Amino acid sequence: MSRIGRMPISIPAGVDVKIEAGNLVTVKGPKGTLTQQLHPAMTITQEGDVIHVTRPNDEKANRSLHGLTRTLLHNMIVGVTEGFKKELDVNGVGYRVAKEGNKLVMNLGFSHQVTVEEIEGITIEVPSANKIVISGTDKQKVGQFAAEVREKRPPEPYKGKGIKYTDEVIRRKEGKTGVKKK
Repeated sequence: MSRIGRMPISIPAGVDVKIEAGNLVTVKGPKGTLTQQLHPAMTITQEGDVIHVTRPNDEKANRSLHGLTRTLLHNMIVGVTEGFKKELDVNGVGYRVAKEGNKLVMNLGFSHQVTVEEIEGITIEVPSANKIVISGTDKQKVGQFAAEVREKRPPEPYKGKGIKYTDEVIRRKEGKTGVKKK
Protein backbone atom coordinates (compact mmCIF):
# COMPACT_ATOMS: atom_id res chain seq x y z
CA MET A 1 0.00 0.00 0.00
CA SER A 2 1.25 3.48 -0.80
CA ARG A 3 2.32 5.25 2.37
CA ILE A 4 1.44 8.66 0.97
CA GLY A 5 -1.71 7.49 -0.82
CA ARG A 6 -3.36 5.95 2.24
CA MET A 7 -2.87 9.04 4.43
CA PRO A 8 -6.16 10.90 4.92
CA ILE A 9 -6.42 14.56 3.86
CA SER A 10 -8.03 16.79 6.47
CA ILE A 11 -10.02 19.75 5.17
CA PRO A 12 -9.43 22.92 7.25
CA ALA A 13 -12.23 25.29 8.20
CA GLY A 14 -13.20 27.73 5.45
CA VAL A 15 -12.32 25.32 2.62
CA ASP A 16 -15.04 23.82 0.41
CA VAL A 17 -14.21 20.67 -1.60
CA LYS A 18 -16.54 19.48 -4.36
CA ILE A 19 -15.92 16.10 -6.02
CA GLU A 20 -17.88 15.63 -9.26
CA ALA A 21 -18.25 12.69 -11.65
CA GLY A 22 -15.03 11.63 -13.35
CA ASN A 23 -12.95 12.91 -10.40
CA LEU A 24 -13.28 16.59 -11.29
CA VAL A 25 -12.28 18.23 -7.99
CA THR A 26 -12.96 21.88 -7.16
CA VAL A 27 -11.43 23.38 -4.02
CA LYS A 28 -12.53 26.83 -2.79
CA GLY A 29 -10.71 28.63 -0.01
CA PRO A 30 -9.74 32.05 1.29
CA LYS A 31 -6.99 32.54 -1.35
CA GLY A 32 -9.03 31.43 -4.37
CA THR A 33 -10.42 28.47 -6.28
CA LEU A 34 -8.58 25.57 -7.93
CA THR A 35 -10.10 22.96 -10.25
CA GLN A 36 -8.32 19.86 -11.44
CA GLN A 37 -9.29 16.71 -13.33
CA LEU A 38 -7.75 13.75 -11.47
CA HIS A 39 -7.35 10.23 -12.88
CA PRO A 40 -10.72 8.45 -13.09
CA ALA A 41 -9.30 5.10 -11.90
CA MET A 42 -8.80 6.45 -8.36
CA THR A 43 -11.72 6.57 -5.93
CA ILE A 44 -11.98 9.82 -3.96
CA THR A 45 -14.38 9.78 -1.02
CA GLN A 46 -15.21 12.61 1.36
CA GLU A 47 -16.38 11.80 4.90
CA GLY A 48 -17.09 14.98 6.83
CA ASP A 49 -13.87 17.00 6.82
CA VAL A 50 -11.61 14.11 5.72
CA ILE A 51 -10.85 12.90 2.19
CA HIS A 52 -9.62 9.38 1.41
CA VAL A 53 -8.07 8.21 -1.88
CA THR A 54 -8.24 4.50 -2.72
CA ARG A 55 -7.11 2.49 -5.71
CA PRO A 56 -8.98 -0.32 -7.48
CA ASN A 57 -6.14 -2.90 -7.49
CA ASP A 58 -2.39 -3.32 -7.04
CA GLU A 59 -1.30 -2.94 -10.64
CA LYS A 60 1.85 -0.87 -11.10
CA ALA A 61 0.05 2.02 -12.83
CA ASN A 62 -2.56 2.26 -10.08
CA ARG A 63 0.08 2.11 -7.34
CA SER A 64 1.85 5.05 -8.99
CA LEU A 65 -1.35 7.06 -9.40
CA HIS A 66 -2.46 6.46 -5.80
CA GLY A 67 0.20 8.64 -4.14
CA LEU A 68 0.13 11.16 -6.97
CA THR A 69 -3.62 11.72 -6.71
CA ARG A 70 -3.45 12.19 -2.94
CA THR A 71 -0.54 14.63 -3.24
CA LEU A 72 -2.27 16.69 -5.95
CA LEU A 73 -5.40 16.95 -3.78
CA HIS A 74 -3.36 17.93 -0.73
CA ASN A 75 -1.46 20.58 -2.72
CA MET A 76 -4.76 22.07 -3.89
CA ILE A 77 -6.00 22.39 -0.31
CA VAL A 78 -2.70 23.89 0.91
CA GLY A 79 -2.70 26.28 -2.08
CA VAL A 80 -6.11 27.79 -1.33
CA THR A 81 -5.35 28.15 2.41
CA GLU A 82 -1.66 29.12 2.67
CA GLY A 83 -0.44 29.40 -0.92
CA PHE A 84 2.99 28.54 -2.31
CA LYS A 85 6.02 30.72 -2.87
CA LYS A 86 9.47 30.45 -4.38
CA GLU A 87 12.29 32.85 -3.59
CA LEU A 88 15.03 33.65 -6.09
CA ASP A 89 18.33 35.47 -5.52
CA VAL A 90 20.12 37.48 -8.21
CA ASN A 91 23.92 37.46 -7.83
CA GLY A 92 26.36 39.43 -9.94
CA VAL A 93 27.89 42.88 -10.34
CA GLY A 94 25.28 45.15 -11.91
CA TYR A 95 22.60 42.46 -11.83
CA ARG A 96 19.34 43.78 -10.41
CA VAL A 97 15.60 43.39 -10.72
CA ALA A 98 12.65 45.76 -10.45
CA LYS A 99 8.91 45.51 -10.86
CA GLU A 100 7.18 47.91 -13.23
CA GLY A 101 3.41 47.45 -13.19
CA ASN A 102 2.82 43.75 -13.75
CA LYS A 103 6.22 43.19 -15.41
CA LEU A 104 9.46 42.00 -13.88
CA VAL A 105 12.37 43.95 -15.41
CA MET A 106 15.81 42.38 -14.98
CA ASN A 107 19.30 43.70 -15.74
CA LEU A 108 21.34 40.50 -16.10
CA GLY A 109 24.53 41.58 -17.82
CA PHE A 110 23.08 41.47 -21.32
CA SER A 111 23.04 44.45 -23.68
CA HIS A 112 19.28 44.67 -23.11
CA GLN A 113 16.85 44.39 -20.22
CA VAL A 114 14.98 41.12 -19.80
CA THR A 115 11.28 41.49 -19.03
CA VAL A 116 8.90 38.80 -17.83
CA GLU A 117 5.18 39.43 -17.57
CA GLU A 118 3.11 38.23 -14.61
CA ILE A 119 0.73 35.40 -15.55
CA GLU A 120 -2.74 34.76 -14.16
CA GLY A 121 -2.65 33.25 -10.68
CA ILE A 122 0.95 34.34 -10.01
CA THR A 123 2.15 37.42 -8.12
CA ILE A 124 5.70 38.72 -8.27
CA GLU A 125 7.25 40.72 -5.44
CA VAL A 126 10.65 42.40 -5.45
CA PRO A 127 11.56 43.19 -1.82
CA SER A 128 15.09 44.28 -2.78
CA ALA A 129 17.11 44.85 -5.96
CA ASN A 130 18.50 41.31 -5.89
CA LYS A 131 15.58 39.24 -4.57
CA ILE A 132 12.44 37.93 -6.32
CA VAL A 133 9.47 36.29 -4.54
CA ILE A 134 7.00 34.40 -6.73
CA SER A 135 3.77 33.31 -5.04
CA GLY A 136 0.42 31.82 -5.97
CA THR A 137 -2.15 29.15 -5.17
CA ASP A 138 -1.16 26.53 -7.78
CA LYS A 139 2.10 24.77 -6.86
CA GLN A 140 2.76 23.68 -10.44
CA LYS A 141 2.33 27.19 -11.86
CA VAL A 142 4.54 28.76 -9.16
CA GLY A 143 7.33 26.23 -9.74
CA GLN A 144 7.15 26.48 -13.52
CA PHE A 145 7.16 30.28 -13.51
CA ALA A 146 10.11 30.37 -11.09
CA ALA A 147 12.00 27.95 -13.34
CA GLU A 148 11.31 30.15 -16.38
CA VAL A 149 12.60 33.25 -14.55
CA ARG A 150 15.72 31.34 -13.38
CA GLU A 151 16.29 30.15 -16.97
CA LYS A 152 16.89 33.76 -18.13
CA ARG A 153 20.35 33.64 -16.49
CA PRO A 154 21.11 30.37 -14.64
CA PRO A 155 23.98 30.50 -12.11
CA GLU A 156 27.40 29.72 -13.50
CA PRO A 157 29.80 27.46 -11.58
CA TYR A 158 32.89 29.71 -11.38
CA LYS A 159 31.68 32.90 -9.70
CA GLY A 160 28.05 31.94 -9.01
CA LYS A 161 26.66 34.83 -11.06
CA GLY A 162 23.06 34.48 -12.19
CA ILE A 163 19.60 33.76 -10.79
CA LYS A 164 19.34 30.94 -8.26
CA TYR A 165 16.78 29.66 -5.79
CA THR A 166 17.44 30.92 -2.25
CA ASP A 167 17.95 27.40 -0.91
CA GLU A 168 19.93 26.18 -3.94
CA VAL A 169 23.59 25.24 -3.50
CA ILE A 170 25.85 25.88 -6.48
CA ARG A 171 28.82 23.56 -6.86
CA ARG A 172 31.79 25.78 -7.53
CA LYS A 173 34.62 24.93 -9.92
CA GLU A 174 38.19 25.91 -9.27
CA GLY A 175 39.07 27.55 -12.57
CA LYS A 176 42.58 27.89 -13.93
CA THR A 177 45.40 26.95 -11.59
CA GLY A 178 48.02 29.14 -13.21
CA VAL A 179 50.88 26.73 -12.52
CA LYS A 180 52.92 25.40 -15.43
CA LYS A 181 54.77 22.10 -15.20
CA LYS A 182 58.20 21.88 -16.81
